[in-house]
Amino acid sequence: MDCLFCKIAAGEIPSKTVYEDAEILAFYDIEPQAPVHVLVIPKEHIPSVDGITAENSEVVAHIFETIPKIAAKLGLSGGYRVISNCGADAGQTVPHLHFHILGGKPLSLHMA
Repeated sequence: MDCLFCKIAAGEIPSKTVYEDAEILAFYDIEPQAPVHVLVIPKEHIPSVDGITAENSEVVAHIFETIPKIAAKLGLSGGYRVISNCGADAGQTVPHLHFHILGGKPLSLHMA
C-alpha cells in the first residue's frame, strides 16, 4: 500500500510526534492552518470516516478518549476544534482516517 500516513505510522517517513501508543499516532501537520495543528491517525489503515465499522471503531473511540489529553499537553486550555474530512469534496487529501486538532487562537465560526 502506498499510503503516506501508513508510512509515517511505520516510521518510514519522519514526523514531529506529539503522542504515540500502540494504536494511534499524533503529529504536527506540515501545512498548519492554526498556531497549533496536529493530526491524529490510527496506525491501522482506515480510508476515511466512511471506513469505520463495528470491527475497527474501538480505535476511533480510543482516538477521541486521547484527544483531550493531547490538547492539554499542547496547552489548548481555551478550546480547540476537531475536524475529519471525508472524501475529495470535503477536502480529504490523504485517504487514511485522520482527525485535525486545531487551536492556539480564537477560530472563526464561518464554515466554507
